[in-house]
Amino acid sequence: QVQLVESGGGLVQPGGSLRLSCAASGSIVGIDAMGWYRQAPGEQRELVARISNGGSTNYADSVKGRFTISRDNAKNMVSLQMNSLKPEDTAVYYCSVRRYSGGYYRQYWGQGTQVTVSS
Repeated sequence: QVQLVESGGGLVQPGGSLRLSCAASGSIVGIDAMGWYRQAPGEQRELVARISNGGSTNYADSVKGRFTISRDNAKNMVSLQMNSLKPEDTAVYYCSVRRYSGGYYRQYWGQGTQVTVSS
């Protein structure tokens, strides 16, 4: 099992910044991709950003140029720097990792952290 603990959510005004962090613990051997998803009320969960073991990244079109994902493999952490936040970025943000073990991949999720962008 992998445990994920997120931190850094909160309330911010439009145009502001927040940084989310996520620490992985437990059965961390075999983790490859790490990422952030979000889910707004009444909406489906969507990928925000993802980073591979080698550092390759991909982003949702809606956050490109504003959000930056990074990871620290030594600390088993992934972070999301969010700049120029918009009200439409309001959602619960979930950290997720993919782990390969026993011949198959399994995805793990954090408990989520609320991000609210409002004046």
